[in-house]
Amino acid sequence: MSVRIDATDKKILAALQADAAQSLDDIAKAVGSSKTPVWNRIRKLREAGVIGQHTVLLDAEALGFEACFFVLIRTSEHDADWQGRFLKALKSRPEVQEAHRLAGDIDYILKVRVRNARAYDTFYQALISEVKVHNVTALLSMEEIKSTVALPL
Repeated sequence: MSVRIDATDKKILAALQADAAQSLDDIAKAVGSSKTPVWNRIRKLREAGVIGQHTVLLDAEALGFEACFFVLIRTSEHDADWQGRFLKALKSRPEVQEAHRLAGDIDYILKVRVRNARAYDTFYQALISEVKVHNVTALLSMEEIKSTVALPL
């Protein structure tokens, strides 16, 4: 379903990205409208798939997940069977926050959040026991400078 996004829709989306828990009254006030038209627009955006699942962002460090690794994976296998097993392995691991298939020398990059280096090694050993990879490079993030899920509307 295709939907046309106008300036008011963008304001609504920006308000929701800033704080999806805010009241409909607050969103309507922020965009200069009343509740019913704003609700109808939100419903239309949900139905069109522009607005996805609602969730809460947790503070990883506050919960003891102090290590963030970016894992670069090269593989010599590119057949559908290998890819299926690899994707299944990634999806079954909650430590993997993001996974991207890349163009270029590196085939995949993962963002892996764990408590410490030992927990990363446990993750790594489990992954390579399930799927064959040619080369794995793990890069430890020393400091998160910027992280957002907000789109630049």
